[in-house]
Amino acid sequence: MKDRKQEKYDKAYLRMAQEWGKLSYCKRKQVGAIIVKDRMIISDGYNGTPTGFENFCEDEDGYTKWYVLHAEANAISKVASSTQSCEGATLYITLSPCRECSKLIHQSGIKRVVYQQAYKDDSGLRFLERAGVKTQHLPILEEMV
Repeated sequence: MKDRKQEKYDKAYLRMAQEWGKLSYCKRKQVGAIIVKDRMIISDGYNGTPTGFENFCEDEDGYTKWYVLHAEANAISKVASSTQSCEGATLYITLSPCRECSKLIHQSGIKRVVYQQAYKDDSGLRFLERAGVKTQHLPILEEMV
C-alpha cells in the first residue's frame, strides 16, 4: 500500500518537473527538476543560462552553449542560497543526470533520484548508485493527468 502511495506522489512530482521544464528557453531539450523533502517542494529548476545572460541556450550552429546550467544544478543552487538543506531529499527530474550533475547531487545530500527519461550516457546514474543514492526510472506520459 505504501509503495502505491509513494508511486502516486512520484508521478505527481514528475509531472510538476515536466511543467517546470517547459519554462526553459532551450530549444534542443527542455529539462525540469523539483527537489522534495518531507513531502514539501524545497526547490525547482530548469535548464537555462545563468542569471543576467541572454535566454539563448544554443549557439548559431545549434549546439548548447557551455555555460548553460542543467535543471538539477539550478535547483541545487537555489537551495544553497536559501535556508533549506537537500540532506535526505528526493530529486525529481525529467532527464537522468549527467556525470557532472551527479557529483552535485551526491554532495548536496540528495538520497533519491526519480527520473522520467534516461540520458544517453548512464555514467551519472552509475556514479549515484555507487555513492549510495537510490535511482528510479519512472516513465510517465506527457499527456497523463
